[in-house]
Amino acid sequence: MTSPLPSRFPYAPGSDGTPRLVYGADYNPEQWPREVWEEDVRLMREAGVNTVSVGIFSWARLQPARNTWDFGWLDELMELLHAGGIGVDLATATASPPPWLTTAHPEILPVTASGETVWPGARQHWRPTSPVFRTHALRLVRELATRYADHPALVAWHINNELGCHNAYDYSDDAARAFRTWLRHRYTTLDALNHAWGTAFWSQRYSDWEQILPPRLAASHPNPTQQLDFKRFSSDALKEHLRAERDVLREITPDIPVTSNFMVMGGTKGMNYADWAAEVDFVSNDHYTQPGPQDRDELSFSANLTSAIAGHRPWFLMEHSTSAVNWQPVNLAKKPGELARDSLLHLAHGADAICFFQWRQSAAGAEKYHSAMVPHAGPDSEVFRAVTDLGRTLEALASVAGAAREPARVGILFDWDSWWASEQDSHPTARLDYRQEALDWYSALLALGVRADVITPATDPGAYDLLIAPVLHVVPEALAKELTRYAETGGHLVTTYFSGVVDENDHVWLGGYPGALRELLGIRIEEFGPLLDGDTVELDNSTTGGLWTDRITVDGPEVEVLARYRSGTYANRPAVTRRPTGRGSATYVSTRLGTDGLAALLPELLGRAGVESELPESARGRVETVVRRDTESRYLFLVNRTEEPVPLPGLTGDLLAGGAEQGAGAELVLPPRGVAVLRSPVTS
Repeated sequence: MTSPLPSRFPYAPGSDGTPRLVYGADYNPEQWPREVWEEDVRLMREAGVNTVSVGIFSWARLQPARNTWDFGWLDELMELLHAGGIGVDLATATASPPPWLTTAHPEILPVTASGETVWPGARQHWRPTSPVFRTHALRLVRELATRYADHPALVAWHINNELGCHNAYDYSDDAARAFRTWLRHRYTTLDALNHAWGTAFWSQRYSDWEQILPPRLAASHPNPTQQLDFKRFSSDALKEHLRAERDVLREITPDIPVTSNFMVMGGTKGMNYADWAAEVDFVSNDHYTQPGPQDRDELSFSANLTSAIAGHRPWFLMEHSTSAVNWQPVNLAKKPGELARDSLLHLAHGADAICFFQWRQSAAGAEKYHSAMVPHAGPDSEVFRAVTDLGRTLEALASVAGAAREPARVGILFDWDSWWASEQDSHPTARLDYRQEALDWYSALLALGVRADVITPATDPGAYDLLIAPVLHVVPEALAKELTRYAETGGHLVTTYFSGVVDENDHVWLGGYPGALRELLGIRIEEFGPLLDGDTVELDNSTTGGLWTDRITVDGPEVEVLARYRSGTYANRPAVTRRPTGRGSATYVSTRLGTDGLAALLPELLGRAGVESELPESARGRVETVVRRDTESRYLFLVNRTEEPVPLPGLTGDLLAGGAEQGAGAELVLPPRGVAVLRSPVTS
């Protein structure tokens, strides 16, 4: 197996080309007196920090007026960091326009769907399609790139910051003009657009491109395909801004890799990161856990998906938290061990850089209660000691850098078009949560001790024995053929309610649901049966469904009924079906079973695909496993999901790091919230 190590990944400074783990944080020295900078560099070295991101929100400091520049402080900082052996991921500082710019050009400010202006006072108050903003932003980028092109501290460029976090959707006149240009490129003719948008409905037919607007506040539900296309356009508009900054940087500094921090987490769905990944030299991600019963499962899910977006190459964890954040309704501090566990789980899923927001906790501003590597309490604190311990752990794990994630045998397909379209208005239910359904399947597999990859449509499904495609709502004809071929050639497909229903234009596949997948699944549904809040149905396999049911008719004697409804409107009708086809099969799950119900159903589906857990039975559900490997070594990450010690009988290998203990009979014991990394030689 060859390493997927990309040549453009910014490993720590001083590297001879050998992969090295990056450790660091966002660093905002402009918030602090000059005398603090010296202490910061000293503490960074103590903690093992080797790279920091600088200048992220510095536009007003770098350019205090239209034709006034102040680089002196940044020159001094770059020299200080370089002298300390610390590399710089230098931001283009375009995320937050300065007051002089918004005062002179209020036309760069975003506009909401209801026509309200988004005013300055926070951050990201700019239109992705504003030509005025673009001109000023690229001028700043050019000045920075020219000045620091040859600086030895510069290891990477950091475009903007969390593009689209607060300005993903802009409904301004600039956006309207850009939307029309995007639509011309997509459809070429108005006839094609009118067909795709189904404008015969509600007298919406367009006779001139200038009549088309973004889906602004309307009297009723806006055209659904217009909404879907506006989501696609908005993601592309942000991507175009990324490209514009990147092209300036590549022109001036072709040897410095370029990235922009994505936000593959939670409900951040406005940006199609699977589509963006090819625009950067390496993928970066920011991730913050949100407390709840699946919080660490969601962290693993997001890191796993980030790996797929990165093409399973090493990626950069640009931000996560040492402890509490500031923006949740209740901001919980992390428990002992969670800082390391969260970090090492990202590492397990392919992150060769572990970085935090931020280095030193702010004394003022909106994020002053957001944790940092150096908290308000200073270096004499539990947080800083945990940060320093993690630095030592990462040093011990240096050989992991550059190793690939070993593919699992189960894949969970995650599709942005289906996410966007399935949750639009005027649907059978407004309660559908695409990402939650995917996460439930992932959690159920974790509960069974089975590794899974979260993948994008660009991934070859043939690499997986079992492919789960939850709520695959948008299925173009080509995808339907690909999934059919997958099953017929030996793959085992599992999909769910509200899948296969529409094509890429959000047009219903006629003839009965699940539309494009009807023949593959061997079933026909005439009518959906969404459930009211609080309503549930019982299945005869002792599981309980919620949210959705389907009136299924089996369409062929070869279709197996794996479970029937025992209660509800469709009592005695099929609830879960499986159709053998070729050397594989296609399974349909017509209700939301939740994590526990899926964990009860999955053993049969896994068994048909020949997939088993790699963990001892006593550790299944209590320990998560992830594997990275290179040409010589296999690195098994073992992550304790519980608050109790977990013994791991029968697992062997060189213990590289993680604080695991040797129990009776020399078996490995993971401490509560602990992580161990076992290295063994590659044998095949």
